[in-house]
Amino acid sequence: MKRQRQRQCSGCGALFRPDPRNVRHQRYCSALACRQASKAASQRQWLSQSENQDYFRGPQNVARVQRWREQHPGYWRRSGVREGGALQDDSCVQAIETKEESPFLTGDALQDVLSAQPAVLIGLIAHLTDSALQEDIALSTRRLLQLGQDILSGRREHGDQAGHLP
Repeated sequence: MKRQRQRQCSGCGALFRPDPRNVRHQRYCSALACRQASKAASQRQWLSQSENQDYFRGPQNVARVQRWREQHPGYWRRSGVREGGALQDDSCVQAIETKEESPFLTGDALQDVLSAQPAVLIGLIAHLTDSALQEDIALSTRRLLQLGQDILSGRREHGDQAGHLP
């Protein structure tokens, strides 16, 4: 049996023995950070090739994804209650005593909180529209922005119907 030579990891610099089945290509060791660096480098290399620049983009791929999502409703959502029950019993309710207002509760304005958490806002819009497609989220975001600007400028009164998102 032939003894394998060690190789220096491109991520952390440590010496490691590559897997014999992948010795020609393996440049990273098996540490988590190095595997993540390997994945990132692989994706950068793949995206740098001109034929991959617009891979899965364009109207035909958007239509394909929309058809698939219609055929598989709720695929990307978690199912909720899992079989087998809870891992632990419910905790007893305990009263919370607060002597003064917490700075967490009396902190920033709503606008500051939302601008600091764009992922929450995008997730909320995706949940309200029941779609995770970027085109649908962008359209809904533009509608919500216009509605908010109308409300703030006084063009839309409290009694007006805001309309429903798609």
